[in-house]
Amino acid sequence: MIVNQRSLQNLRLFIDLMIINLVFVVAASLAQSIDILVARNYMFILLLLLNIIWYFSSAMIRFYDEGGLRYLSFQFINIGKNSFIQLIVAVIFIFIAKEDLFTRNFILLYSGGIFFLITIRTIFFRKFLSSLRAKGKNLRNTIIIGAGEVGNNFAKMLNDNPDFGLHFLGFVDDNDSIHKSTLLGSTGELSSILTTNKIDEVIIALPAYASDKLNEVIKICNTNAVRTHIIPDYFKFISKKFQLNMMGNFPIITVRQEPLDEFQWRFIKRSFDLLFAIVVLLLICSWLFPLIIILIKISSKGEAFFFQDRIGKNNKIFKCYKFRTMHLNSDKKSFIPTTKDDPRVTGIGKFLRRSNMDELPQIFNVLFGDMSFVGPRPHPIAFNNAYTELYDEIKLRHLVRPGITGWAQVHGLRGDVVDEVEQRIRTIKRIEHDIWYIENWSFSLDLQIIFLTVWQMIKADTKGF
Repeated sequence: MIVNQRSLQNLRLFIDLMIINLVFVVAASLAQSIDILVARNYMFILLLLLNIIWYFSSAMIRFYDEGGLRYLSFQFINIGKNSFIQLIVAVIFIFIAKEDLFTRNFILLYSGGIFFLITIRTIFFRKFLSSLRAKGKNLRNTIIIGAGEVGNNFAKMLNDNPDFGLHFLGFVDDNDSIHKSTLLGSTGELSSILTTNKIDEVIIALPAYASDKLNEVIKICNTNAVRTHIIPDYFKFISKKFQLNMMGNFPIITVRQEPLDEFQWRFIKRSFDLLFAIVVLLLICSWLFPLIIILIKISSKGEAFFFQDRIGKNNKIFKCYKFRTMHLNSDKKSFIPTTKDDPRVTGIGKFLRRSNMDELPQIFNVLFGDMSFVGPRPHPIAFNNAYTELYDEIKLRHLVRPGITGWAQVHGLRGDVVDEVEQRIRTIKRIEHDIWYIENWSFSLDLQIIFLTVWQMIKADTKGF
């Protein structure tokens, strides 16, 4: 017997609201006393408000919708989001009410308490459902229409995640060459398959060329009152950070969604860049730059700085500043990767490259707005043209400002090598790291990368030659 999914959602919501009310009273009693809480009865207005806010914020992020079909990590993130919203609402209410007793201790106990207990409830609930499903209970019989690559991958995911509660019975496909053990029949037999196997869920994973079958399949599923889901064949072109919006009455899927596409995050990142650049220039570069310039001049003839055209945000060409690490005119051969013990590199240049300090003048690029402290490393034009042949989506790197350091660099993917096979592998990995960074950017991630870069500089372990 299958427990009604709506009932499970309502049960989880009810338990969580009970937790919120219990934690509120306990936190208030520990922060002051129950007598003071009762005397200040306007605090119960806050309790009512917190219940209402939890209900609506959970609905916005669909916290209770098919919770068993989401990975546990996603649910933890959503619990954190809801708990943070509760904390903000409590702070604002206490500020407006000019409450002087139920302040810091109460807020920390309350927000921490609901995060902890609702996390425990979530884990327990999943384990309870898993134990039921291990006994063959609370399972939804599921078939997949379309046994192509998408359908097979989805079937594998269902088999690998029994806690989802979807019992995969087999495929429906018009291709006779599919293994008989997993083939239930053709689309022409769909109606009888749904009835005979008591199907609860149908996953449609038909390829684009079979779109003429889609209307027929959906009509049969609707006639049999079976819940139907569609995996679009073009999902392989969509990154994990896609976004679904409505434009009028039309659903629109944005293939990639970058956090830095939003103004507030660009503002925060740019403000940090400017503030951090000024601090580093005043406290470190003011005495370090003159010392490095003197050492470069002593080591070899020529200017201390090296300027090179590189590709920045929106494919804009800019002058990238570096300390010169090679003998004069060696840059004419700059398309040749720098290798270990490269004779073109000066004595002080070896140290600067190994410690990453040759990149420090790019702080001026940060101030001028051409670069950021963290981002994909900007490519010289010749290198970028060569890399394009290895990775078609390389221009995605140019959606954001390039960085002095980046996610690829702290993973040891700095510079180039002579061996063509290894160079190809490293280049693809580096670009994949850059695109991952763009899609997963956060301010804390930038701080993490800066910390790792500084640590690697201290250890002289930047993988630079």
